[in-house]
Amino acid sequence: MTVPHATPEVDQMRQRARDHFEEGAVTAGYAADRQVVLRRLDASLATELVCVLRYRRHHFMARGILSQAVAEEFLVHSNEELGHADLLAGRIVQLGGEPDLAPATLAARSHAEYREGTTLSEMIKENLVAERVAIDSYRDFIGYLGDKDPTTRRLLETILATEEEHADDLTSLLRVIPQMALPSENRDRRSA
Repeated sequence: MTVPHATPEVDQMRQRARDHFEEGAVTAGYAADRQVVLRRLDASLATELVCVLRYRRHHFMARGILSQAVAEEFLVHSNEELGHADLLAGRIVQLGGEPDLAPATLAARSHAEYREGTTLSEMIKENLVAERVAIDSYRDFIGYLGDKDPTTRRLLETILATEEEHADDLTSLLRVIPQMALPSENRDRRSA
């Protein structure tokens, strides 16, 4: 049995892989500006982590007769945002970067704001605004990548789909949840 010989192109590909093996998954065929992609991934990571923290706070601070189901939804979203953060951090490392998890600069690097809200309705609105920011941010990033980095693009498309689900969930909640103040807000109004 005769083994077919590799083409010159395959031989070159093999040699490049050997010459630059220390670059891991980033090969000569990687067409995006890696530094720009890493910066944008870090901003996305910061955005996800700010969302994790805001959802977590809202999970614990939700009060009122209708709050239990909303608080549970906040917790589900928080956990999904944490999963997104893990995926983004993993991709940053895969591209030869280091995820920036510094708490001191997290809010400044995030596209979404950390706003607390005092009523259940305000909490839902703040999370919805943040989801809408994330949706636009991911769409822009996906457009930037085009075909230059299909792996990162697919990762972002998966995250984007979940962010759109979150926005839909929150919009539905806004339709059924009346304005409800937190207990501390009610005490402040009674004592005024």
